Amino acid sequence: MPQLPLFEMQTPGLIYAGVDEAGRGPLAGPVVAAAVVLYPDDPIVGVNDSKKLTERQRDKLFDEITRRAQVFAIAEATVHEIDTINILQASLLAMRRAVMAVYDQMKTQGQTLGRIHVDGNRCPDLNGPDAGFMECHALIGGDARDAAIASASILAKVTRDR
Repeated sequence: MPQLPLFEMQTPGLIYAGVDEAGRGPLAGPVVAAAVVLYPDDPIVGVNDSKKLTERQRDKLFDEITRRAQVFAIAEATVHEIDTINILQASLLAMRRAVMAVYDQMKTQGQTLGRIHVDGNRCPDLNGPDAGFMECHALIGGDARDAAIASASILAKVTRDR
């Protein structure tokens, strides 16, 4: 399996997180999102779109990603939130929560999260005092094109399935 690259158009020195969600298809349960910042010089072999991996591969990569990522966060939107605001808005809310948790972790390390790359065609709302400066790029099929998004895909799917 070829190694997925980190996003080709990254700006030198700009730290970005890959973001994806799981749980929009099932009829029950929360929607789970993850945000992951990978070290550019430490690729994790085998990372790919979670839908292209077996359960065993996902479980193994989950452990590898959580051990080797620079930072990561996993967040969810509850069934009540899904029922209240709809599944799309709940997915975007879970993504925002994961991104803001990563942002806070980066801040404690003295670093700045400058951009997020989201699998899909919509970005979460990043307006606000802490998040308004972040760029967001929505990449259709991003979980098959970018290692950070694929890593987020794996974390979200494994968490949702457990």
